[in-house]
Amino acid sequence: MWYNNAMKNNCIFCAIAAGEIPSFKIYEDDLVLAYLDINPFSTGHTLVIPKIHSEGLLDTGDETLAAVISRVKKVAAHLRTALPCEGFNILQNNGQAAGQTVKHLHFHIVPRCGMAPLAFDGAPADMEELKALAGRIGMI
Repeated sequence: MWYNNAMKNNCIFCAIAAGEIPSFKIYEDDLVLAYLDINPFSTGHTLVIPKIHSEGLLDTGDETLAAVISRVKKVAAHLRTALPCEGFNILQNNGQAAGQTVKHLHFHIVPRCGMAPLAFDGAPADMEELKALAGRIGMI
């Protein structure tokens, strides 16, 4: 299966990619999924993941990595227009020492407005608000 049996490898992002756990999707194709983070650093904070499991940047195949980063660009451009926002941060952590909390390659797109400092401690979002935001942003 394309999602590497999410329950077998005990990966929450594989389970999301497999549809075993619901998410607020922004983009999806055969290789990549982008969805709103449920603990957002800012409004529209989105995660972009490959559907195939890899833990981080260094163990991800070049073709998969190229597919993911091209979708990061596409989703970031969409968010910048749909929200709108003045800019965005792209974050990607590798290993626990770097702050990686889920061992599945993922990129954060964090929309930014103004010069407020970036906080890395997103609080749980209201699911109804995320659902409304996903509806407003729409799928690309």
